[in-house]
Amino acid sequence: MSDNKSSVTETGLPKPWTVRYSRSHKREYFFDPETKQSVWEAPENTDQAKLGAYLNNHPLRVRCLHLLIKHSGSRRPASHRSENITLSKEDAIEELQKLRDEIVNEGASFKQLAEERSDCSSYKRGGDLGFFGRKEMQPAFEDVSFKLKVGEISEIVETDSGVHIIKRVA
Repeated sequence: MSDNKSSVTETGLPKPWTVRYSRSHKREYFFDPETKQSVWEAPENTDQAKLGAYLNNHPLRVRCLHLLIKHSGSRRPASHRSENITLSKEDAIEELQKLRDEIVNEGASFKQLAEERSDCSSYKRGGDLGFFGRKEMQPAFEDVSFKLKVGEISEIVETDSGVHIIKRVA
């Protein structure tokens, strides 16, 4: 496999193929940036086991729940709970840390606490944001979401929207 063109990459795909996600078809596809060819099925000479493992460890999309607490410095300090949020950032972090501790240490329901306290409209769905891919969320939120393993809960994440805890569910 010394020929660069025919070698298999860490994705299990032959060089220079990459795997991408089609929003319109809601599935992955394969793209050769040199020829601009795209195909739905993995190209010839793909190591299927390696591709499967790669996609497990490097998902194209994740599904997360989150609990957002806005504060007076949030880009839009208002929510369904209050038209004018005056809570300080420090107090928001302190409150969110207590909620995280309830979930992690006492077995409280993430979904239930999100329904009761989250300042995001996703509170109606227990904080469920559904599936999302790269570049669809604020950078700090995205970075943490894609690093979490399924079932893991993040530490506190700060974004322009406020402070969050995130639970990856798929």
